[in-house]
Amino acid sequence: MSSDNSSDERKPNDAEVAALKDHALRTLLSPEARLRLNNVRMVKPDLAALVENYLLGLASQGRLNSQISDEQLKQILLSAQQPKRDFKINRR
Repeated sequence: MSSDNSSDERKPNDAEVAALKDHALRTLLSPEARLRLNNVRMVKPDLAALVENYLLGLASQGRLNSQISDEQLKQILLSAQQPKRDFKINRR
């Protein structure tokens, strides 16, 4: 009669999800690309998370045939970044 035990499905905790994500990225990215993504994560964690989710989505759809190289990751990072706006301040 307790509602807590009614669903015995085991939900993975955050550490397990992070370990699975890390393992998947290890197989998807070349060592140089993985290093670059880790460096980006230190500076822009939101951009790194966006690219990680994009790559994992491509892999789950079966659209990745080989490892992502450093050059390919650079292109993905450039396309994922929001365009920067230039502000001009005119002083008179």
